[in-house]
Amino acid sequence: MSIFEDYNNYGNMKILIIDDERSIRNSLKEILTDEGYDVDVAENGAQGCSMVEKEKYSVIFCDIKMPEMDGMEVLDRLSSMGIDSSIVMISGHGDIDTAVECIKKGAFDFIQKPLDLNRILVTIKNATEKVSLVRETRSLKKKVYGQPMVGESEPMLHIREMIDKVAPTDARVLIVGANGTGKELVARNLHQKSGRSAMPYIEVNCAAIPSELIESELFGHEKGSFTSAVRQHKGKFEQADGGTLFMDEIGDMSLAAQAKVLRVLQEKKLSRVGSDKDINVDVRVFAATNKNLKEEIAKGTFREDLYHRLSVIVINVPTLNERKSDIPLLVSHFVDQICSETGMPSREIDADAMTLLEEKTWTGNIRELRNVVERLLILSGDRITADDVRSYVL
Repeated sequence: MSIFEDYNNYGNMKILIIDDERSIRNSLKEILTDEGYDVDVAENGAQGCSMVEKEKYSVIFCDIKMPEMDGMEVLDRLSSMGIDSSIVMISGHGDIDTAVECIKKGAFDFIQKPLDLNRILVTIKNATEKVSLVRETRSLKKKVYGQPMVGESEPMLHIREMIDKVAPTDARVLIVGANGTGKELVARNLHQKSGRSAMPYIEVNCAAIPSELIESELFGHEKGSFTSAVRQHKGKFEQADGGTLFMDEIGDMSLAAQAKVLRVLQEKKLSRVGSDKDINVDVRVFAATNKNLKEEIAKGTFREDLYHRLSVIVINVPTLNERKSDIPLLVSHFVDQICSETGMPSREIDADAMTLLEEKTWTGNIRELRNVVERLLILSGDRITADDVRSYVL
């Protein structure tokens, strides 16, 4: 097996070669294409920078000695763009000082001509691993710390103001709103701006857990406390000790579990299923629901005392139909986000297409809008037009 075959599993990565020597860029493209990579070429620095603005590349090979805009200028320009591509500088006139300068300016590697193809492939392997790690880290940070709250409408400005006031306190917060409005995003931003931001942030969806397991999930259990309890398990409250517990869909919790949650909030202690030993916990609780809890109280399905414990602060998250002026900002945000996550080329959206999106009635709120944007990116041409919106959305 050749070294080329060894690295085939790194194929399908987008690579750009910037070199004014036609023979070098074309031969390198041919070899890498044979290895399964998707390769573009640029004959000068300006063309290469223009291509990077429109396309997402994992690895960029750039010659240093080029007319007009040399490789060092290209490196400066690409670095200022904030791209996460690995940039590999190549030169037939390299020395240690040049290589060191390239690395200081942000290059991933420096390779001298004539190019050794084994070295090229090893560099691609390492460079793509680095890019994957950067993107994975960014994705994990978004999951931990939450996405930015996009929007400049009056309802969104009010929510931001509420978060800034409430987050530094230890007050419990009840977040209410329809499905898909972004209640969990409000909770994450509250945690991120709180004094507990360095401590655990634990989420639990009360509607997704069977009623017979909710107590074990929240409070933990001892080994042997029930048939499938083969080992001791710490519940969500213990896992969140010192930090924040976000209880989504709190309105779907059973009355028995509600009583135990109330005790934890009152006494700041719990006991695992199968144990009578009390465990002290220090947890800030955010709860969210799409139900009218006052109506649930009247029906006898939700405890009024728990409601008052949870609703020290109430934040109402508006529907998308109540903040349609934010749609252009949200669409732009989702285009950038989706293209960054998937590697799809970015698209411009025509003004009349945006108008149609603003006029649409959004029953699924922000979640529906994101799905629509992704659908349009996949199915549309070079631009997202009004006809695309009529064909794939309306």
